[in-house]
Parts: sequence; C-alpha cells; structure tokens
Amino acid sequence: MKKTSTRLADGRELIYYDERDDVVRDAVDRRPLGPVSTTSEIRRDRLLGDSVAIASHRQGRTYHPPADECPLCPSVPAEGRLSEIPDSSYDVVVFENRFPSLAGDAGRCEVVCFTSDHDASFADLTPEQAGLVLEAWTDRTAELSQLDSVEQVFCFENRGAEIGVTLGHPHGQIYAYPFVTPRTDLMLRSLAAFKESTGRNLFDDIVAEESAGERVVLEGEHWVAFVPYAAHWPYEVHLYPKRRVPDLLALDEAARTEFPQLYLELLRRFDRIFGAGEAPTPYIAAWHQAPFGTSAGHAGINRDDFALHLELFTIRRTSGKLKFLAGSESGMSVFINDVPPEAAAERLREVASS
Repeated sequence: MKKTSTRLADGRELIYYDERDDVVRDAVDRRPLGPVSTTSEIRRDRLLGDSVAIASHRQGRTYHPPADECPLCPSVPAEGRLSEIPDSSYDVVVFENRFPSLAGDAGRCEVVCFTSDHDASFADLTPEQAGLVLEAWTDRTAELSQLDSVEQVFCFENRGAEIGVTLGHPHGQIYAYPFVTPRTDLMLRSLAAFKESTGRNLFDDIVAEESAGERVVLEGEHWVAFVPYAAHWPYEVHLYPKRRVPDLLALDEAARTEFPQLYLELLRRFDRIFGAGEAPTPYIAAWHQAPFGTSAGHAGINRDDFALHLELFTIRRTSGKLKFLAGSESGMSVFINDVPPEAAAERLREVASS
C-alpha cells in the first residue's frame, strides 16, 4: 500500500491509498473554495447522560446530486468537472468531510471512498480492493486516535436512500468522537459487571456460545459471523475475529488476509436475502473498537478486555417493507423485532454463494 497525503483548495486533508507503490499523486484541487466554516458543538443531556452534536451547517450539504455531478467521483478537468478528488482516478481515498458533524475540539469526520466506480458497491470490490479499504480504516484509526480531543474512532458505512444516504457513490465515513459513545459505554458496563461476577470475559463467552449454535451464518479460520440471540434488527449479523483484539490495529496478518473474503460474502448475501428483482438491500456496517481515551475506564477492565467486532444490519424486514423505529424503539429504546434471529440466520445461510 502507498499512502499519499495532500490538501484540498479549502485546506482540508485528502489521502490517497493505492495498491501500487509506483503511483504518483500530484493533481491539484483548482476549485475556488473558501475556508470551511462549521457550527459544530457538543451539548450534554444532563437527564440521559449522553451527548448531542449540534451542527446546523449540515443543512446545506450536497443532497442527491445527479451522477454526472457526484462530488466523490474523480475529477475530469477537460469536461469542467471538478470534484472532491482532484485526480482522474483512485483506488481508495479518505478526506475531511466538508460538512462535518464533528469538528475542531468536538472531533473530526472523514469520508472514505471505496472505489472510483460510481455504480459499484462494496460487495462489488475484489478481495484486494476490500483489503485496501481495511488498511485505510486501520491507518485512519491509528492517526485519529492520536488527536488530543479524540476518545473513540468509529468506521462505518451507510448504504441506501432508505438509510438516509445523500450520495449514491460507494463510500463510508469515520467519526472521531471527543467522548465515549453511549452504546460503547453500555458494552463496557456489561463487560465490567460480568467480569466482576464471574471472572470471565463477556465477549469471549458470547462468541463461544454463538459459534456453537444455530445462528452462525458463516465461519472461517480466523473470523465467525452470527445473528445475535437478541438481535435488534430484522437481519443483523455480528462478525468477530476469533482471537480477541481491542481494535483494528491489533489484527494479525492472518485475520487481515481472511477478512475480505468473509465480509464480501456477507454483503453479497445481504443483497440476495429478499430475492431477485428487489432493490439493493439498505444497510449499516459499523466497526466497534475499544475507546482510546482516558475517560473510558470501568473498574476491573482495560482496553484489551474489549473485543473488536463489526455489526451489519438492514432496516428492511421483508420484501418492500422497512423496519421503522416507532414509539417503543424511538420513545423508550425498546426494540421489537419481527424476524426471529434463528430464521434470519437460516435465510442468510440459504443465500450463500454457490
């Protein structure tokens, strides 16, 4: 992998990740952009104990542009098309979001473009391309975790208009939070309580139990994917490395090599679960990593007790129908799942690649 860092016209950082070492990246962003102006601030909800990012500048972000005006496609200067990526081609690109939810002391937001092909999806990538994305996620996690204000690094992909995606180009994002997210804090609390009462690691117990059960979707030598016992979403899969590690940085070479094949197979199954003729499955893919900051402490545990894992889920519950977060989910955070996890796992096994 070759990494090349440059700056866009408004001063934001852009990084090329190339498979070949001989690629030269010297294109210049010639757009007449002014400095990025953000209004991001973090406000603490004293009643619930969580944090909310207030970012009114995002109201003006790019919204469903036509394909020939996509800001994530390579630039074509000869046709007057200048995008966020100055070069005429790329493998993987990461750049600072022009409309960030988090900025300055309130964190940082980055965009990850998986491929220059506008009409592709992550599932269309080759194992080599998916492996390069994994390297980019890992490198950005390492860099962002060193920022003084950052407590947690979250790599994720939203796909599909139903999820709320406003740009159709295959891409994901990275949020570097200045706090430990509520979901992670809940995991850490459960982890600490379980260790105190049993002396064991909760993640290890869950992976061992699920790996031996009927909800396994697929398994390799170094990874296992299963539908969790208490799945919140109609089709939800958790992918764990079999050797517990706290973050992407700690994955060994064997796990890195195997990951692309398993992950690509999972994504392709998601695209097949509702049958031929159905629109591509909308999904969220979310990496859970141990926090890096000092405020993540819970008595009796440390970073190495946390288990890196990826959660992949869709809001589609059946053909043509979505799972909406209505009164119970949105009002009280109590999920109601219409699809039994065992049935979801069976369906995801049925649509395996031949």
